[in-house]
Amino acid sequence: MNHGTPEILLSPSAMARVDLAAARSGIDSFALMMRAGEAVAAAALRLYPQALRFVVLCGPGNNGGDGYVTASALARAGADVVVYSLADVGVLKGDAAKAQIVCGLPVAALDVFKPLAGDVVIDGLFGAGLTRDVPQIVGQTIAAIEAVGLPVLAIDLPSGIDGATGGIRGAAFKAAHTVTFMTRKPGHLLLPGRMHCGDLDVVDIGIPRRIVEAEAGKLWVNGPHIWAGQDKAVSVQDHKYRRGHLTVFSGPETATGAARLSAKAGLSAGAGLVTLASPASALAINAGHLTAVMLSRLDTVADLSAWLADTRRSTFVLGPGFGDLDRARRFAVMVGEAGRSLVLDADGISAFKDAADQLSSAFQDGEPRLVVTPHEGEFARLFPDVASDTTLGKLEKALAAAKALGSIVVYKGADSVIAAPDGRAAIEEKAPATLATAGSGDVLAGIIGARLVNGMPAFEAACAGVHQHGQAALRAGQGMTAEELVAHVRPD
Repeated sequence: MNHGTPEILLSPSAMARVDLAAARSGIDSFALMMRAGEAVAAAALRLYPQALRFVVLCGPGNNGGDGYVTASALARAGADVVVYSLADVGVLKGDAAKAQIVCGLPVAALDVFKPLAGDVVIDGLFGAGLTRDVPQIVGQTIAAIEAVGLPVLAIDLPSGIDGATGGIRGAAFKAAHTVTFMTRKPGHLLLPGRMHCGDLDVVDIGIPRRIVEAEAGKLWVNGPHIWAGQDKAVSVQDHKYRRGHLTVFSGPETATGAARLSAKAGLSAGAGLVTLASPASALAINAGHLTAVMLSRLDTVADLSAWLADTRRSTFVLGPGFGDLDRARRFAVMVGEAGRSLVLDADGISAFKDAADQLSSAFQDGEPRLVVTPHEGEFARLFPDVASDTTLGKLEKALAAAKALGSIVVYKGADSVIAAPDGRAAIEEKAPATLATAGSGDVLAGIIGARLVNGMPAFEAACAGVHQHGQAALRAGQGMTAEELVAHVRPD
């Protein structure tokens, strides 16, 4: 479905606009519902040929309409099918009402459903547009199905998952398989929603791509098409300064390892030259662990001022193991005011607790030059108002933070969100659980630094770095440490 462009993610509201635009263009909306339901039925027959009975649960909206079409198609194929409805069929409207009539199968109330061994449940109660907690009867039904251990095939999104945030609305099915239509939604990628979807099929039901693209925002699945053509091409005329000089600030003698991880990752990711800027007290320790990474003494504001006098030193990583929050704050501001690029992580983020405005001011001119990479705790320290807003999901929080800071925010996790102040965002889906290890974030900071120093714009650099980080972890495999992760970083 990519057609040479990044994979679009549609929010539930954007998908609703797509459906409306398709209908206005003359496309028969009921025909689209028929294709959707028949695709679900085909998946059910393919995945569960052993089913003794298909139980189709239908809600009051178009997701329920898809369910009625599914039930009808399964019955025509000779399957044993029973249908249960959350709502009285008399209240159904539009295409959903038509689908129920065409289905022709008896419909029982959901509250009389009793799961049986051998059942396969098809969940058509609520789709991606759910914005409230599911009714109590739905929660009870979910619990009863889980107690028997029945497989669930979800239509669009498992009922109870918020399509915009991936959050659980009271209770949610944990589907073995999900069939959605045209594009994925944020709830398919964001946690915990991703963990409830099982295997996922994206079915083209015939809405023209031009309509999908016209209604889409600036939200994508993270992947190489986002930064294609933005990297500086490798040339036989390259030298180390053409590939860029990355500076990583080291912490004190008792906390040097994090910065070395960043520096080595930056070099492996493609920076032409990486220097570890070390306090005098840590020079000997750092020297004993470095080969290709260069080492220079840098203690004071005056030292940094002299360092910045060389304009080839364009990009910096600050925070991993740094320790001194006051000095971190001063150094970050100096880098920003000198017009350089900065990846701010760990202690560098904590240094600006309750002072995000000061950080923003130092990088406010021109295109974004600052990338901050907070995990959940650091995010709350830097953006307390955004973090405490329970009405926002992770994607919305990352976008709000990026807009407030005027810079790129990488809200880390198994579902890392990369957000830009202009509203662009990407969600990473291929970060393995092995990245939950000490030092992993330090490696990410170095990789993003390398992408910046190669001349890539900040949003694209952050997207590329997050993806590259995950790919390195996949190569490293189980039992990975941060040192092993660095060894698997590639400049691709």
